[in-house]
Amino acid sequence: MSRRALLCVALGGIVAVVAAILAGICLGGHPRDLPSLLRGRFLESRRPEPAAVQAVNILTRRFYRPLNGASLVDHGLAGMVASLDDPYSHYIDPSSYRASRDNSSPPTVGIGIEAMPERRGLRVLAVLDHSPAAHAGLMCGDLIVEVGHVSLANRPKDLGPDLVRGLPGTRVRLTILRGGTQRVVSVVRAPVVVPVVGRRELSYRQVRIGHLRLSSFAEGSADDLRAAVQAALREHARALILDLRENGGGLINEAIDVASIFVTRGKIMSAVERGRPPRVYMARGDAIAARIPMVVLVDHGTASSAEIVTAALQDHERAKVVGTQTYGKGTFQLTQPLNNGGALDITIGEFFTPNGRNLARSAGITPNVRVRAADQACTSPDDALSVAERMVASEVR
Repeated sequence: MSRRALLCVALGGIVAVVAAILAGICLGGHPRDLPSLLRGRFLESRRPEPAAVQAVNILTRRFYRPLNGASLVDHGLAGMVASLDDPYSHYIDPSSYRASRDNSSPPTVGIGIEAMPERRGLRVLAVLDHSPAAHAGLMCGDLIVEVGHVSLANRPKDLGPDLVRGLPGTRVRLTILRGGTQRVVSVVRAPVVVPVVGRRELSYRQVRIGHLRLSSFAEGSADDLRAAVQAALREHARALILDLRENGGGLINEAIDVASIFVTRGKIMSAVERGRPPRVYMARGDAIAARIPMVVLVDHGTASSAEIVTAALQDHERAKVVGTQTYGKGTFQLTQPLNNGGALDITIGEFFTPNGRNLARSAGITPNVRVRAADQACTSPDDALSVAERMVASEVR
């Protein structure tokens, strides 16, 4: 018999043996009777499905009302993330995640006001210069009680801002109260550019002070702030006040760059993720002269990157901090897309100040000088700014 014929006979015998074994198992045998290689493959193919998949299958097949499997998964994932008990981690369902990345929808715009919801409506706290609201005559302190024909009294706090915003070029009718008098104004919505950095010159007992307000840590914020600082110094400011009140943060790299404007050298912050070595962020050089006195103004709205900067200046004793306790956000997040089209936005690490403080654990930054937050009224004195002026002027030599 030829070698090829012998090989065919041998292969046929192996197939017959395997078939006989499998048939025996089907007729009452057990996989443990298989050779080890086949036993592993067989058991792997019979491995039970995960309990989550099993639960979805049972519910969609057996629950007495028809169910949407995708909706079950969405709610299950949301519940899973909610069980982490972390205020910054959440599940984003596919439609919301898609909408957040969709640039095809026309953007909505406002009218150029800063407002706070009240029981009776929206209280105007600030009107941006040259904005549609300014051209229509709105003033700080006005109370918006109706948008169109919709009353804002005792309504959800996000209703008013949602109604005020709309497509560029469209008109919105506002009913406002001012000093007990009601009037109606019509405002045309338009894109409003809010400056990230605001600068003005103050004077306390003939000491010139540069007051620099930074509203966010968006891309390019550090460059804009550096330019404002240099302009203040060119105009002979002898001290600086960095106002980070109501600054909710933003990009960490911008925070490092902002801190580097004032801190000559050393650590700005460190970041720790599970299973990874700590990352240390150092001052990047080219800081202004350390002899220029500084105060940082903060409040409970000072958070995240704004706290990184404040803590770095405080730990390096580069500036005194004035105001109220800050927010206390000592973690950072990552958005990870999922196969179902949704995403997880979850906390992946913590950051620490140069002296090793985690601001979530310490409930924020404690100011060197505590000053109560100003009332949200246009005529309220800014006590914190007054204290900052006095402090920073006293350090000028």
